[in-house]
Amino acid sequence: MSAATMVADASVIAKRNVRKIWRVPEVLVFVLLSPIMFVLLFAYVFGNAIAVEGSTYREFLIAGIFAQTVMFGATFTGAGIAEDMQKGIIDRFRSLPMSRSAVLAGRTASDVSYNMLSILIMAITGFLVGWRIRGSVGEAIAGFVLLLLFAYALSWVMAFIALLVPSPEVINNASFMVIFPLTFVANTFVPIDDLPGPLKTFAEWNPVSAVTQAARELFGNIPPGVSAPDVWSLQNPIAYTLIWIAGTILVFAPLSVRRYKRSGKR
Repeated sequence: MSAATMVADASVIAKRNVRKIWRVPEVLVFVLLSPIMFVLLFAYVFGNAIAVEGSTYREFLIAGIFAQTVMFGATFTGAGIAEDMQKGIIDRFRSLPMSRSAVLAGRTASDVSYNMLSILIMAITGFLVGWRIRGSVGEAIAGFVLLLLFAYALSWVMAFIALLVPSPEVINNASFMVIFPLTFVANTFVPIDDLPGPLKTFAEWNPVSAVTQAARELFGNIPPGVSAPDVWSLQNPIAYTLIWIAGTILVFAPLSVRRYKRSGKR
């Protein structure tokens, strides 16, 4: 099939998944309330307990919450594919005269809408607790786009995992086991300078640290005179994040499509 046919098929799948946001109110409630909960809990529970050089903890925090939330948003892809596999919907798609890659491409593309909604709610909540964008409008837009691209790349990882596991419950548990270490052993919620040696090294090269650092720079939340850690990944966080995004998609998109073609009804 041609690329145009694949895009058309993927758009149909994407529209089907987006409609579920409105047809399943529980999902919409989770999308709206989860970012608010994270912002409020971290801002008020840790807000006065953690010192940040040259800034306030709330300005330091929000970019990290953005990164964590879009990672959780990427799990919608895995959970949705696993559910469709379990219910036999994927087998129905496979029987139709449509591109094999369209199902996965449509699923990952549609889940960007979840993350866009989450980021919007988080940004509003952040403004209410004192966070401000201190860079230019163009830089702020670039920061949001980078976060969405990062989430999109992770969606392909979750799609591949979903095609390997037997149920949505397994994908949820598996994703939490990956997301929590990546988000907490990073510069998302605390500065990494005081971490012990091996954890500090991991945090410095953790892609979650890079996308968080990049978002802080683009939002203007790094005070003047505060230098980045002496490691290439955090001195060039935008480039390092884009490398991770490109590499993740180039590896996991083909793997996911190949696995999808081979998988049968479970």
